[in-house]
Amino acid sequence: MQNRVVSQSSRLLMRLGALSPRSNAAAHLRDAGRHISGSSSSRVCVSRSMSTEPATNANAIASDHRPTKEQRIQTLKDLGIQAYPRYTPPPAEFPLMDIPHVHEQWDSTLEKGAKLEDEQLSVQGRIHSKREASKRLFFIDIEQNGQTVQIAVSLKRNTGGMGDAESFTRHYRALLVGDIVRASGFVGKTNTGETSIFATRPMELLTTCLRTIPSRSGLVDIEKRFRKRHLDLLVNPHVKNALVVRAKVLSFIRSFLSSRQFVEVETPILSPSVGGASAKPFTTRSVAFGDTELFMRVAPELFLKQLVIGGMDKVYEIGKQFRNEGIDADHNPEFTTCEFYQAYATLEDLLQTTEEMLRGLVQTITGSFKLRVEGSPNSTHSQHHDVVDFAPPFRRINITETLRQKAPDLPSDLSDPTAIPQIMAIFKSQGIALPSPPTLPRLLDRLISHYIEPECTQPTFLVAHPSIMSPLSKPADLANTMSARFELFVNKLELVNAYEELNDPFVQRQNFSLQAGERDAGDDEIPAPDSAFCDALEYALPPTGGWGMGIDRVVALLAGVSHLRETMSFPIMRPQK
Repeated sequence: MQNRVVSQSSRLLMRLGALSPRSNAAAHLRDAGRHISGSSSSRVCVSRSMSTEPATNANAIASDHRPTKEQRIQTLKDLGIQAYPRYTPPPAEFPLMDIPHVHEQWDSTLEKGAKLEDEQLSVQGRIHSKREASKRLFFIDIEQNGQTVQIAVSLKRNTGGMGDAESFTRHYRALLVGDIVRASGFVGKTNTGETSIFATRPMELLTTCLRTIPSRSGLVDIEKRFRKRHLDLLVNPHVKNALVVRAKVLSFIRSFLSSRQFVEVETPILSPSVGGASAKPFTTRSVAFGDTELFMRVAPELFLKQLVIGGMDKVYEIGKQFRNEGIDADHNPEFTTCEFYQAYATLEDLLQTTEEMLRGLVQTITGSFKLRVEGSPNSTHSQHHDVVDFAPPFRRINITETLRQKAPDLPSDLSDPTAIPQIMAIFKSQGIALPSPPTLPRLLDRLISHYIEPECTQPTFLVAHPSIMSPLSKPADLANTMSARFELFVNKLELVNAYEELNDPFVQRQNFSLQAGERDAGDDEIPAPDSAFCDALEYALPPTGGWGMGIDRVVALLAGVSHLRETMSFPIMRPQK
């Protein structure tokens, strides 16, 4: 009885010319289809995998009663359909068009019910949903690049050897949600105003999907999402946004630096020495070099400065760094940075360049200088959101002065042997957890994190670091108490670190020697002294400004995601047991 109701309704729709299931009458038709979806021949097959809207009623989505892999392949074989054919272009009279371009060209120009039978084309993509109105009429939505288009397939219009209803029905029932297909026909609009392709050739199967895309149950478990990233992208299409933002960020930075005559270079990822940052490296061994220990780089800094010594005044590198440390929302063992080095640049030059780059980057990605970010529970904005304004000038905080204001007991002479015990007393009195090991640079860094970084929601330059914290930076004063350095913080996270490069080989060797003492005291993140770099400095490094940005954090900020792994195509995961 229900089958007859469906068939009669579909014939009525065809007589009315409403070749779309999105009219009110079609809605009743879909409801009838849902009632019979539990039968062996499901009449409605819908996937929400490409939709950004959650299903409000689980019963409104019919189950995908997919046969076993072997049954599926055999069914296609019986119908003479190749499950994985070699790709061939569509016929010349049906030129290929991207689905987004179909909507762009005809959504606003065609009137309801219009049919452009001379506008023949082909579209291809993944089946997003399939609705069987009758044995002679199917509506199939296919998706490409985040957009879907409806394909209206009727026996009346379909040519190509499907003269009888039974062959027609078997062919289209064999195509399932998730399959990659190509449809060819002409453009038109249904009576309800939906841009559609009215198929005049049988739909071609390009790739068979053997597994059900879990659009009904969803995919929210973090482990499952990132272990099966391909499925995550299908079920949660909004996650693609962070990857698209990443591509735009990298494109903008390259364009920005290239327009200022910087040359992009590549430096080694594997090296027998490690330097340029205080971090624990990953190690490996080289068979070619006699089982020699090699390190994966933690920063490209020392290599890039040697290129400046060699006469390349403006160089930059965008690449992966590797640090054998913990994983959290703001840190990942494998991450991407951009570093540039500019001869004859001052700290003010670097500050200005940073403001210009960030302002342009934010405006290019978001269309505005202002960015809404997740705020603290004490935020004055609704729903705990803050608005970050990237219009220059950015705020500046003098670290040395601010620390002395907030911690009056901070010793005036940080080089005094009693400085560490005095600072540790501050930690105890304020209930601040000590870093391990409690070296002077680590203690000062922890105080900055405690007192200053929480105030840096808006773009803020932290300047005037104590010199002991910056062994590769030039001093900013004759007494060598402060370094010519800044860090840019936004939304309480460091995005940029930059300074005037130390180019005195004697002072550099001395600083490396002081670091070696910290290494002996138990700080295993301190690299061994790099004597080869100091030798290179003896060939004269011009006055140079060096600059580094954490790409992943910038992408996370602009994409509005709370964890760095969301910005990576395939973030590292703990091995499964």
